[in-house]
Formats: sequence, structure tokens, C-alpha cells
Amino acid sequence: MSKAAHLALPFRFGTVGTPISTPKNGGSAGGIQRIRELGLSALELAWVQSVRVSDEACARIRAAAEQYDVALSVHAPYYINLNATPEMWAAGRERLLAAARAGAKAGATDVVFHPGAYMKSKPEAAYRTALERLSEVADALRKEKINITLRPETMGKSAMLGTLEETINWSREVENVLPCVDFAHLHARAGDGSFNSYDEFVAALRLIASALGERGLKQMHIHFSGIAYTAKGETHHLNLAEADIQYKAFFKALADVGAAGRVLCETPNLEEDAVLMQTTYLRAFQAAGRRAA
Repeated sequence: MSKAAHLALPFRFGTVGTPISTPKNGGSAGGIQRIRELGLSALELAWVQSVRVSDEACARIRAAAEQYDVALSVHAPYYINLNATPEMWAAGRERLLAAARAGAKAGATDVVFHPGAYMKSKPEAAYRTALERLSEVADALRKEKINITLRPETMGKSAMLGTLEETINWSREVENVLPCVDFAHLHARAGDGSFNSYDEFVAALRLIASALGERGLKQMHIHFSGIAYTAKGETHHLNLAEADIQYKAFFKALADVGAAGRVLCETPNLEEDAVLMQTTYLRAFQAAGRRAA
């Protein structure tokens, strides 16, 4: 897809992590170039183990993103739990702040993170603890004049913090917070095959729109993949062709509701399915336009 074509679409498409086909030793800057070569226009830097990136590397990443017109986000380390013990949270807080600081230097506009687990807390208590700590991080970034959106991700197991409603409510209560909506996780979370139809996808998008307005619906940050699950929720990601997720219905829902933002692919074949997602959405977007004409 040409640069002009992707600019005409409400969504940018890309991958979580550098494309598999990126040349060896290409690094993040090489991954950004490869994203553009594939006709995609977004990349989430997968800093999921630790944040070990120099200022010089951040400058190279930012320059490449500007050169190739690729929108950047960051996935913070996995070891963050907004509901952890005070000692564990101190370390998690620093990981989240480090990802935000380095991400902003690299030109990223959003930092995605897993909000954690309920552990032995009731969901309501865990939610309030998470809210206080998320507010604390948002306040720290504001004081440092770091302009990056915090994106708590919807999670794929019922034992984890991160229902759609929780991420929406955090976004209503804390400035500069918006959800990262992983629709595959929401499909897997209940473990019964639900949340996998056009009507369910539309209902979720309308809930976001009603709670967060244009900001929520037009600045979406979406993770999408096939997914395997048990009664307890997600087990691992799958390629779209191997999964039960109704991806054509999903992209039709995005087009029909008029959502906008970014869609990042997390399937094992990564860029292959990212291109398929973009193509599927383009067809749905064009069909929605014909129906509206």
C-alpha cells in the first residue's frame, strides 16, 4: 500500500516488535524501514524484558520514524503490576517510567503495559490500588514534562487486572491515560468462546465511545491476533488462519462504527498477518463508504 493510501485510512497498521523479515543487525531503525517497505505504517517497540536503550539509539529510532512516517509506541516490560506489594511496585513503577522516558525520546506517543493481577485482592480493591498508582505515574510524567499516553492493556485471563471496563474507567479518572484494547485477549478472557461476533465487537466500541467520547474512539490503540485459550483464559497467540477469532467481522465493526487509530499485530507470523489485517480493514472501510453513499 502506498504512503498516500495509508494516510487516507483511519487506522495505521503495524507489528508489536520488529518484523521477522527485518535484516539481521537492523535493530529498531531497520525494523521501522522494513515496516514501510511492507506498506505498513506503525510499530510498537517491544521493550518487554527491560529498557536498555541509549539516548543515541533513541535518536536513531526517532529519525527513522520521521523519515519513513511510521507511528511509534512502546510495550513496557512485562514485570509491572499496579496491584503488587509496595516493594514490588517500587520496581514496577521505575520500569514503567523508564519505558515512558525512553519512549518519548525515541518519538513514541504511547506506552503500553500489562496492569497486573488481582492476586488475593477483590477486583474492586485491586482496581482502586491500580488507580492510585497509575495516577502517581501520570503525575510524575507530567512534572517531568513527558508527553506520552499511558495505555493499560486489556488482558486475556480472568485472574488479571484489565477488563475492558477497568481500562475505560482508569482512562476516565486519570489524565493522559487511554486503553490498549487487545480484542484477542477479550475473546479469550471468559474462556467460553464469547466476545467473537460482529455485534459484540460493535457493543465494545460503542461502550468506549460513550465513556471516552471522540478521544477514545478516534485514538484507539489496538492489539489483535489469533489466540488459543482454555476455561481459564489465554494460553498463546495464533496466526489468524489457525484461530477461531472472527477477524473479518472485527474489521467490519471498526469500519462501520467509524473508529480510528492504530492496529498492531501480535501473531507468530507478525508482518504477514499485519498486512492481511490492513487489507481486510481496507475492504471493510471501502464497503462502509459505499453503504453510506
